[in-house]
Amino acid sequence: VCSMGNSTSRLYSVLAKTLSSGAVSQHQDCLEQLDPARLDPIDPKDLLEECQIVLQKRPPRFQRNFVNLKKNAASNHRPIRVMQWNILAQALGEGKDNFVQCPMEALKWEERKCLILEEILAYKPDILCLQEVDHYFDTFEPLLSRLGYQCTFFPKPWSPCLDVERNNGPDGCALFFLKDRFELVNSANIRLTAMKLKTNQVAIAQTLKCHETGRLFCIAVTHLKARTGWERFRSAQGCDLLQNLKNITQGAKIPLIVCGDFNAEPTEEVYREFSNSSLNLNSAYKLLSPDGQSEPPYTTWKIRPSGECRHTLDYIWYSQHALNVNSALGLLTEEQIGPNRLPSFNYPSDHLSLVCDFSFNQDPDRLL
Repeated sequence: VCSMGNSTSRLYSVLAKTLSSGAVSQHQDCLEQLDPARLDPIDPKDLLEECQIVLQKRPPRFQRNFVNLKKNAASNHRPIRVMQWNILAQALGEGKDNFVQCPMEALKWEERKCLILEEILAYKPDILCLQEVDHYFDTFEPLLSRLGYQCTFFPKPWSPCLDVERNNGPDGCALFFLKDRFELVNSANIRLTAMKLKTNQVAIAQTLKCHETGRLFCIAVTHLKARTGWERFRSAQGCDLLQNLKNITQGAKIPLIVCGDFNAEPTEEVYREFSNSSLNLNSAYKLLSPDGQSEPPYTTWKIRPSGECRHTLDYIWYSQHALNVNSALGLLTEEQIGPNRLPSFNYPSDHLSLVCDFSFNQDPDRLL
């Protein structure tokens, strides 16, 4: 792992090996040598080629198409592509989540990380919001920083990954943005509270300045408490996050995009809180429905010992007075997902990635 070399095309040593948590302390000097500021940039095409070499025995990745949603005239600036994805923590996928129809061979990190990277490289997001990241320091930060992203990670204080033998440390939320498109103005790591108590769930909120337009906007990523029976808890966490975001955006003066696995169906209170917030948020993926009012039928689909779980839990919220959704990536069909559901040899997570292209409204205060 130490001998990554300076070549931008010889990346296989990075992809083929991942430090285990036991190896981290033994290779601390090596990790310090991998300071991204001192590493050469990577050509995304070279990294994609390396991924495809690793994945050559797997089925090809699913094809998904963008749906054009923009009704107005063309914007005078490049759209901002935002990708939201719960990538499935490696420790949980192998040790706790118990996907009964997914062969363990499909969850091997050496290959699964290449499927994740292939999905990211395919859609080339300007901003990437991830949940359940437990290989940040040995995989995502070293590689994505060399692709031109500024990287931030905030782990859960009591990550369930730590209960799994041979884990790779805690999982958490991660936020990445392209430095050639945006400048970081402010960053906040938020530990969410519920009933005035600090919880195990977190968020990252960053105010960015778009180089092209000079406009400020805030991007946030979060992952709320899972499981049935915790609806009031999620609602309290959502209220806390909204209050933090109101302060950060100066009461919606700064446009906002919130990505997350909310672990909540649209029928839950936390969804209504975001829908009815004074921040004037709308859920981007509703725009794929015929009436623009309905969420997708699913964003996660898996089979566990308790049965089949098909839910809509993942969202990209945006300030509808200040931002337009130009397009959104269509979801995988039931036929593509297949009878064994997710994850699989084709797809690395039990959650689907969501991708939207945004542009700024010319008159953001008009609809506020």
